[in-house]
Amino acid sequence: MEQGLITGIAVGIFLLTYAMIISERVHRTVAALFGAALVLFLRIVPWEKLPEHLDLDTIFLLIGMMIIVNTAKESGLFEFIAIKTAKFARGSPMKVLILFSVVTALVSSVLDNVTTVLLFTPMLLYITRLMDVNPVPFLLAEIFASNIGGTATLIGDPPNIMIGSAAKLSFNEFLVNMGPIAAVDLLVSLGIIYFAYRSAMKVSETKRERINTTIGELREVDAIRDYVLFRKSLITILAVVGLFFIHDRLGIEPAVVALLGASALLLWSRSEPEEILERIEWTAIFFFVGLFILVGSLVETGVIQRTAEWIMGYIGNTGEALVIITWFSALASAIVDNIPLTAAMIPLIKAMGSTMNVYPLWWALSLGACLGGNGTAIGASANVVVIGIAAREGVRISFMDFLKVGIAIMVGTVAIGMGILWVRYVGV
Repeated sequence: MEQGLITGIAVGIFLLTYAMIISERVHRTVAALFGAALVLFLRIVPWEKLPEHLDLDTIFLLIGMMIIVNTAKESGLFEFIAIKTAKFARGSPMKVLILFSVVTALVSSVLDNVTTVLLFTPMLLYITRLMDVNPVPFLLAEIFASNIGGTATLIGDPPNIMIGSAAKLSFNEFLVNMGPIAAVDLLVSLGIIYFAYRSAMKVSETKRERINTTIGELREVDAIRDYVLFRKSLITILAVVGLFFIHDRLGIEPAVVALLGASALLLWSRSEPEEILERIEWTAIFFFVGLFILVGSLVETGVIQRTAEWIMGYIGNTGEALVIITWFSALASAIVDNIPLTAAMIPLIKAMGSTMNVYPLWWALSLGACLGGNGTAIGASANVVVIGIAAREGVRISFMDFLKVGIAIMVGTVAIGMGILWVRYVGV
């Protein structure tokens, strides 16, 4: 087939798959796998090149952390922390929202976003059940906080790691440039969540007293079902977190750390692997597999590369470049995976170094690639994982429900971040 026809087919399959996901008439995992199967069958993505497009680090990181979380869950660890947190909030839904959002953002700045939401989502669901409130705004706030927190540091999100490596940017440079933006954007996102779900944040004094009475009667120690597993789970999680901090110095990938922790906990706890593996969010795993292959078809046909080059053709100076790169990467990251997008943008920004100062453009790319994922339910790994866990617990967050709030969060946070970068590097 001619290259133009192959490109057209790849784009058509991608758009058809995305339409099926939005419509929700077909399960998103089924839609993604069907689209992936088509591009493989038509050899748009050659089978031998499949490993190049599958992000195995993400896939195995997900599997490893899901095993750890599901094993630890059996001990009552998350219920223990949930009761502690609920008591601290004293029956106030808004305090719970703020508390979990801040903690999620801080943890996501040093750990993988997916790892963070895997740890916190079970606790949030437990607390909202205790408080008898709608869990959706709390889960959405957790998603947005994890993506915003990941923007703040060099190790917070994969695009930042790629950008830091390509531009030789230090951890401190990321913290100074992106940290303040993340802090402001977190406040903005909390404000939007409150405005969208303010009715769910209001609890009568009678209900609050009843909640406090109910929670006050709970004892944290009673939540622990297996003290031995509790201790082993806590030690394993702390060890895994510690290894995440130093994995780059050891020269190992985060996925290896997660798999090591998962296998060590299974071996140490002697838990039944069949029971643990059955509770893994396999639908989310295979959704990622399908999506990676679909995006791979756009990479193979050069669609991402040509689109990026076309936009770059309209750039005249650093100010214009900052605006275009920010919004292009943000809008694109809401639809396609931000890793191949970042990979396509990096050489283009490097090439612009002969005509303009590209230093602020790296921050523009980081801002758009990391925060653009807040726009849609499939824009970031954390989004898909939280929605999948919630669905398993009977809490439904539809694509359109997410979109209504996600677009506002994305536009607001990206606009504010771009404004801060503009004042700092371009001028008022």
